[in-house]
Amino acid sequence: MDVKRSGSQPSRKGPAEYFTGTVRIDPLFEAADPARVAAASVTFEPGSRTAWHTHPLGQTLIVTAGSGRAQRAGGPIEEIRPGDVVSFAPGEKHWHGAAATTAMTHIAIHERLDGSTVDWLEHVSDDQYGQ
Repeated sequence: MDVKRSGSQPSRKGPAEYFTGTVRIDPLFEAADPARVAAASVTFEPGSRTAWHTHPLGQTLIVTAGSGRAQRAGGPIEEIRPGDVVSFAPGEKHWHGAAATTAMTHIAIHERLDGSTVDWLEHVSDDQYGQ
């Protein structure tokens, strides 16, 4: 058994290379090999968001607080709220983040494939975010 005590893993700032705005990432767990699942609690300040990205084995988001937005390439922007569970298929291009005036926190769950959990792409423009 391994207990990760609350506050025992340092928070980190979402890097500007992959995020727009102020984002805090709090790691929750990363399974040891041969398991490959990892999770983090991610908090987006109002208007903050990820860049477009994909996950080789998909991603699941569980919204825990606030109000947010998520979009897959070619689809509409979806409003997401606490209790919503959002699933992206393997390789599906998408982004997610806070609403324009409200912060949002979600738990992000994904798996490693050949050492990679995410492939980052271009930033979501203000026009794309504001659609």
